[in-house]
Formats: sequence, structure tokens, C-alpha cells
Amino acid sequence: MTAERTLVLMRHAKSSWKTNDPDLARPLSPRGTRDAVVAGQILAPLPFDLVLVSPAARAQQTWQTLQMGGAGAAQVVTVDALYHARTPGLIAALHQLPEQAHRVLVIGHEPTLSDTIVTVAAPSPSRDAVASRFPTSGIVVLSVPTAWDALGSQSTTIAAYEVPRG
Repeated sequence: MTAERTLVLMRHAKSSWKTNDPDLARPLSPRGTRDAVVAGQILAPLPFDLVLVSPAARAQQTWQTLQMGGAGAAQVVTVDALYHARTPGLIAALHQLPEQAHRVLVIGHEPTLSDTIVTVAAPSPSRDAVASRFPTSGIVVLSVPTAWDALGSQSTTIAAYEVPRG
């Protein structure tokens, strides 16, 4: 019997558009920093076994700021593919998660995250809300009753949907 797992998918916090930097290098805005601290407070009770973070500066800074709010992890890995990943690629990456990782956070981008949530979550009002809009700093906590490699269409349930604002 597989122990239940928790998968948290989070969109990076609000980024700054007041920069000439390329997209990959765009930093968090002041609002994004405030929101990420609040998100860290929300996630603090869920110590993660593994965090996967896009290489984009705004995603990296989101993780750093989540820690300021109290979030923690045993292992953090930057996954280059998360920057351009689409839903099939993200699900394939989730299939490769180590079995000993029971609580995983992924910090990435739209539209991949909301599309993935809509794909793997059972129908619910929260899933409908994510399908219509998944804003910056949006957090979806999924209960995964299967092994990672069995993750598929409607195989999870949404345990929580939060949009932290600081």
C-alpha cells in the first residue's frame, strides 16, 4: 500500500515589469515579495521533502522568500525544464519523483501549472476556480493517493487552494 503523498503546485510570486532584463532574469516586485512571505507562513506547517524550482529569477526568489515566511525543505533542486515545461512534461517529471519524497513543492509558471492541476485533480469548485484564473502566488495542495509514477488524469483531489496576499 502506498502512503498518501502531498503535491503542492505554486505559481511564482508577482514579478517586476520595470526592468530591461530578459524574461528569465525578471525579479520579484515589492508586492511579490510581500505575498511570498505570507505564502511561506501558509506553507510553514508542511515541511517539504523536495522542492523543484524553475530557474527563472522570480521563481528562485519566490522560494527564497517563502523560507523567510517559515517554509522549509530537506532538498531543493532547480529544474531547468520547468521554465518552458508544458503539462505533459511536468507530469512526466512528477512520475520520476523519488518514492521517499512524500511532500513535494513545485514552483513554476502559467499556463503549465493550472493546466496540470485541471488534468490531475478530480472535479471540484477549486479546480474550476484554478481553471478560470491561477494568479501569482497561487497555491494548490493536492492529495495524491498513488505512487508518483501513477499520477494521471483526475488521480488527485484538491485539499486546499490559497492565493496569499501580503
